[in-house]
Amino acid sequence: MKTKKFEGKNNTHKVFLYTLSTCMWCNYTKRLLRKHDIEHEYVDVDWTSEKDKKEIQEDIDNRGISLSFPLIIIDDKIVITGFKKDKILEALEIGDT
Repeated sequence: MKTKKFEGKNNTHKVFLYTLSTCMWCNYTKRLLRKHDIEHEYVDVDWTSEKDKKEIQEDIDNRGISLSFPLIIIDDKIVITGFKKDKILEALEIGDT
């Protein structure tokens, strides 16, 4: 599966997103991370192949969660579904500025 990467200066945490290219909340999440210069990788699920979609669904199933967008995975431990700004910033140890 091909991912896209934002090379931010803040790479304290490993951040990965499952997003949709047309999802307003997904785009808010990407902007929030970029605003704070957080390095992250993401995949726009709607632009992936059927094979990749099955792989993504398998990853989500193995985590025991349901797929909802955006899906933010931090350090392979913390999973946040939806645009929850406060939770995202807290998990990344960033004050709201």
